Amino acid sequence: MGWTELKVKVLHEKCDLEVANQRDLPYTAFVVKYKEDGKVYFDIALANKQADIFDHYWDKYRSDFVTMYQSEGRVNPKLWGASTKSKKRGKGQ
Repeated sequence: MGWTELKVKVLHEKCDLEVANQRDLPYTAFVVKYKEDGKVYFDIALANKQADIFDHYWDKYRSDFVTMYQSEGRVNPKLWGASTKSKKRGKGQ
């Protein structure tokens, strides 16, 4: 396992492009377009730096790497995935 694999989290692998248009993704999510066996695929990947995502996919696909761009995500990465727990109220409240 290379050092870039530790920095990159792939949220959706070989997914439909509509997934990238979801605004509930973190704003640090990127859409990566690449080819595998002549077919075009899209991944949604996260990292602290865009360069880490590029390095990961370049190392993996080289000439089959097509492009990458920021997703439509709008959520702060620190708040993304945080569940909101409902508080139970005691008697009389």
